[in-house]
Amino acid sequence: MLYAIIGEDRAGTLEQRMAARPAHVERLLALQQEARLILAGPCPAIDSPDPGVAGFSGSIIIAEFASLAAARAWADADPYVAAGVYEKVTVKPFKKVLPA
Repeated sequence: MLYAIIGEDRAGTLEQRMAARPAHVERLLALQQEARLILAGPCPAIDSPDPGVAGFSGSIIIAEFASLAAARAWADADPYVAAGVYEKVTVKPFKKVLPA
C-alpha cells in the first residue's frame, strides 16, 4: 500500500538539512530502485523553487510499504530525523487516484 510521509522542519535547521541531505537522498534512491517511490521532494519555505536562505518548511514522500508500521519505521530512521531537522513527522495511508 502507499503511504504519505510528511516531515515538518524545525525552524533554523537549513544547515543540518543540507548536511544530512546526501544520506536522505540515498534512502530515497533505494526506494526508487525498488520501484516503491511515487514522489518525493521538499516544500520551500517561500513561494520560490529556490528558497535560498529561507530554506524549507518540510518534505513530502509518497512510497509503497508493506504496512503502516513499516512506513513509520522507515520514516523514523530518516537522516533528517537523526539530524534534528524534522520537528514532526506524519505517516498515513495514501490512495492514489490520479493520474491513473
